[in-house]
Amino acid sequence: MTATGRRASRRTALFLLYQWDLIGQPLASLYEGTPDEFAVSLAGAVSERAEALDRRITETSDEWPADRLGTLERNVLRIGVYELEEGTVPREVAINEAVVLAKRYASEDAAKLVNGILARIAREVEPA
Repeated sequence: MTATGRRASRRTALFLLYQWDLIGQPLASLYEGTPDEFAVSLAGAVSERAEALDRRITETSDEWPADRLGTLERNVLRIGVYELEEGTVPREVAINEAVVLAKRYASEDAAKLVNGILARIAREVEPA
């Protein structure tokens, strides 16, 4: 899968997680069309580990515990933390892709927050 394909899949995964987190609907229930396998797999893995990922976000940022973040920012961070911890992509890619998602769907300030939190977590994660 190309970088562009994965980027689009991350956007889909973010949409799936957003609806799941915000309105409690099952993953893919409101998505029009058929989400690709990577997006479904990523969203499923993140939703299964949401509590642990939220703890990690909260431990890393004294100012922004996961439960105080907006739904978009929280799910962008969940995806980024998951990818950092799993080592499925290089650290720079995990952070950059999360920042791109935050800029596109939230704000420049959200992107800075996401970048700061993920950079701290990346320093703590064992080298792949």
